[in-house]
Amino acid sequence: MFEKFANHIKKYLIVYSIVALAIGWGLGVMYAPTAKANTTLFKNLVTVFVFFMIYPMMVNLDLKEIPKVIKKPKAVGLSLIYNYALTPLIAFVLSYLFLHNVMLSLGFMLVMLMPVGSSSVGYTGIVKGSVETATIAQTISFLLIPALTPLYLSFMTRNVAIPMMLILQSILLLIILPMILGILTRFVVVKFMGRKGLKKINSLLSASTMLFMFGVIGLIFFMKGELLVQKWPILISLSLVTLLYLGIMLPLVTFVDKKAGLSYEDHMGIAFLSTSKNNSTAVAIATMAFDPLVAIPAAVLPIFQMIILVAYIHLEKPIRRYFKKQKTETLQLNAEELDVKEDD
Repeated sequence: MFEKFANHIKKYLIVYSIVALAIGWGLGVMYAPTAKANTTLFKNLVTVFVFFMIYPMMVNLDLKEIPKVIKKPKAVGLSLIYNYALTPLIAFVLSYLFLHNVMLSLGFMLVMLMPVGSSSVGYTGIVKGSVETATIAQTISFLLIPALTPLYLSFMTRNVAIPMMLILQSILLLIILPMILGILTRFVVVKFMGRKGLKKINSLLSASTMLFMFGVIGLIFFMKGELLVQKWPILISLSLVTLLYLGIMLPLVTFVDKKAGLSYEDHMGIAFLSTSKNNSTAVAIATMAFDPLVAIPAAVLPIFQMIILVAYIHLEKPIRRYFKKQKTETLQLNAEELDVKEDD
């Protein structure tokens, strides 16, 4: 039953995401005073939803696989290059070309320097990517934010306040705690139900991850519904640069990962965390250190980010075939090399 339900949601993921978006936005416009008066409550609710979006995927985290990932650090290394070398460069060019308001430009650059969206591990789990690779890469990227973000921002401004406690809190709530609970859940399920039992509940875990993702989408649009109506010209500019950024990065990451010899699982393990952004941290820094206008990009970008990443999730099958083709070509090449050696 759960397997059919999960497959149905996955098949129409983009449709249900748009429905969640429309409902959230509509309610956000109708009940704007409620959204404003309870901002903290709804932000906490988003955190809870993201937690329960990630936790089910952590149940599938096999600790025995982690040493294998450490021995093959290529995927993690590529994710760091994408986040801290390619992204700042592409974001700077796009900002220079399309965002002529200084505060908006600064806000866009700020959010681009906050890698690893909190739901990226959840996306990885949905497409059956390597949760182990995603978790390790996400943790390392999170830990580099306090060191590298001030360095990049020093080219644009001075005395940037980095909310270390917020970053640590994000790591604790959205990575470490779900990981611990997921490992414990896995241990209990395997102990009392065996590997077959774990396989049986995978559909339930997958369905719950997607349902909570719809909740996150709806809540974000609910909280920003009135803002999106009032600031529609800004929305157009920000949507353009976001679509261009993801339109460049996602194909580039896919192409480079294939050429680098990554498996489909490892590619999906770093694809989402190499392109999604930690918008909550960016909002906090913008609010604390700059003019409120700087916070608008961080508040608006998640909307388009989610739409494009959900669309990428929908491309799971062709992407899998793309990487499978690489594996087949590699095996054929190795076979040809062996034949040549035997002939010699």
